[in-house]
Amino acid sequence: MYGRPSSFRADAPGRVNLIGEHTDYNEGFVLPLAIPQRTRVEIGPRNDATVRAWTSANPDDAPVTWQLGAEAPTGAWSDYVQGVVFVLLRAGHPLGGFDVRVESDVPVGAGLSSSAALAIALLRGLRDTFALTLSDLDLARLGQAAENDFVGAPVGILDLMASSLAGERTALFLDTRTLAWRSVPLPAGLGIAVVDSGITHAHATGDYRLRRDECTRAAALLGVPALRDADLAGAGGLPPPLDGRVRHVVTEDARVLEAVEAIERGDLPRLGQLFLASHASMRDDFAVSLPPIDRLVEVAAAHPAVFGARLTGGGFGGSIVLACRAGAEREAARTTAERWARETGGTPRVHVPWEVS
Repeated sequence: MYGRPSSFRADAPGRVNLIGEHTDYNEGFVLPLAIPQRTRVEIGPRNDATVRAWTSANPDDAPVTWQLGAEAPTGAWSDYVQGVVFVLLRAGHPLGGFDVRVESDVPVGAGLSSSAALAIALLRGLRDTFALTLSDLDLARLGQAAENDFVGAPVGILDLMASSLAGERTALFLDTRTLAWRSVPLPAGLGIAVVDSGITHAHATGDYRLRRDECTRAAALLGVPALRDADLAGAGGLPPPLDGRVRHVVTEDARVLEAVEAIERGDLPRLGQLFLASHASMRDDFAVSLPPIDRLVEVAAAHPAVFGARLTGGGFGGSIVLACRAGAEREAARTTAERWARETGGTPRVHVPWEVS
């Protein structure tokens, strides 16, 4: 790295959210799972106040360089590195200059939280490099602050908590109001697959931000702290589209709670029904799906080994998650992707189960 060996290495996974979409910034419930793909960082401390950041995704580019305390957004990938440094310094954590090399196989723009994986990997690496006293929960909070306050992406805590605390066969059941969480092991009969539509999205701009604003407005009109505290009766008194936004959050929170119960008792057909109901709500009430994504879910749900499928992530593109019969998830995902590609001319990719090439 820059002609000298790195001293510290760290990594963090991307995530797939099994269920509980757009509930995190409404102080509700979520159920994410880590995926095999990870972001890795190599860090070498320096004897000055310079930071140099380089990514293997752009191997011919010169490193992004700045002085500690002079962080400034540029709209580039390095904003996430600068943002992490910014929030650590703001919180009073002692940092010195460092060189960092980043590499990642977490797909970008696929709804699998590549940005959170980068933030948590870097925070883990800096925690070790500078002997910072930070818990895994602290890392999640700092990562969210970096995205919110520096990058300008209004993400909730879900992605950062998942990257910091979730496992690949153990989902993270999280109350985003209290940040109380517990692990939920997946039953042996359940397989998970992720098919990326190839339609990319971005959280820092566009309709994702609009949905957050609509939820804030709806909560204010209902006189509740957050839509977690709303009910369906209250939704009926709001004008469109705010009524639909409330219906989605209220019913999605209930679906997360029931999904945890279904997983713990091994009721996989019921889990599949909850996936499909979640997608319908995201399509009709929250309006974050797209017709090609709806068709991808329909194709997946028609496979005999699939219990249910749904859009995962913020929406407006990205990936779907399939709840499958264990052992059949790879074939189900491939068949789904191939059929949808023939119908639409799209370029889907299967990200989970993941084959290392």
